[in-house]
Amino acid sequence: MTEPHPCGTAAVSEQAVRRIAGRAATEAHPDGTVRPTGTAATVRGRRTEIALDVALPYPEPLALLVRRIQDRVAARTAELTGLDVSRVRVGVTTLTPAPSGPVPPGSGSAPVPADAAPPGSRPPRRWWAQRRFPLGILTLLATVAFGSLAADLILVHTGHGPAAAWRTGTLHWLYGHGPGEPLVTAAGICCALLGAGLLLLAVTPGRRDLLTASSPASGTDIAIDRPAVAALLHAAATGTDGVTAARTRVRRRRATVRADLTSGDVTSGDRTAAERRITQAAASALAECGLRRPLRLRVTVRPRRGWTPAPAPSPAPAAGLAPVSSPAPALAPSATHALAGGDL
Repeated sequence: MTEPHPCGTAAVSEQAVRRIAGRAATEAHPDGTVRPTGTAATVRGRRTEIALDVALPYPEPLALLVRRIQDRVAARTAELTGLDVSRVRVGVTTLTPAPSGPVPPGSGSAPVPADAAPPGSRPPRRWWAQRRFPLGILTLLATVAFGSLAADLILVHTGHGPAAAWRTGTLHWLYGHGPGEPLVTAAGICCALLGAGLLLLAVTPGRRDLLTASSPASGTDIAIDRPAVAALLHAAATGTDGVTAARTRVRRRRATVRADLTSGDVTSGDRTAAERRITQAAASALAECGLRRPLRLRVTVRPRRGWTPAPAPSPAPAAGLAPVSSPAPALAPSATHALAGGDL
């Protein structure tokens, strides 16, 4: 609700706020490569909260870009609706390759470390799910059951009519069946399991596919889904010399990279040169994400079928010595027999 006017007030719907926020998110990047994949908004009086899921270009400093999205969405929403934006939640769901060309000024080139955020802006350990689907199902069932009961009671007391057949039939059935019967016992067990499941959903955060990242400012929450981090690690591994294929897997606390080499030098040491290069590239990609809890990185390298080792350099001849000519190749047995049997 905007400021009151002598002629009345103007209400802004949540749908309008969602559309404005989605449009403002696309304006946060000069190339327009920010694409909203999901938008939610809640309006309470003159305040609104916005949640965005966006697809961001890669490579880009995620923390700085998300901060620009948050500033743009908050500013444009407040300007066009007159509402106070109390919170903007941004979730990164997809990373898309950025278009080739010069990097626009102000896009940033360094990640924001975790200790660079101002005091009081510590990101959450986990991103809590809103549990919309189970909450909607529970609300629908409760509305149908208690609404029907309330409507029947109102009709009985106001219209002085008989009670509904379904209500009297249910009461008679419950009166004639005790708790020891199998059907009643099974129904009680189902209700207990349903209640335990609802309690579990209430005390667990959910959204295990999201990893929270450090925020550059208070009031901004950043989360990156695990497939996006796996795509970053895959691009870092395949961008290393001699690597054409890689498999990545990202868990809540660990990231694994398995790379296949098609050329180069592979030694039997604890850390080969290829492993070190891939590890450095993958660690740099993880640092750009700015995750609140750094992932333990594990890199394994193995030669792929058809791998060709790097050619060894031939030693240079010593000064003053003539190069030694290679001996003549030995004759094959068939050629030897043919020479011995011929005329000399």
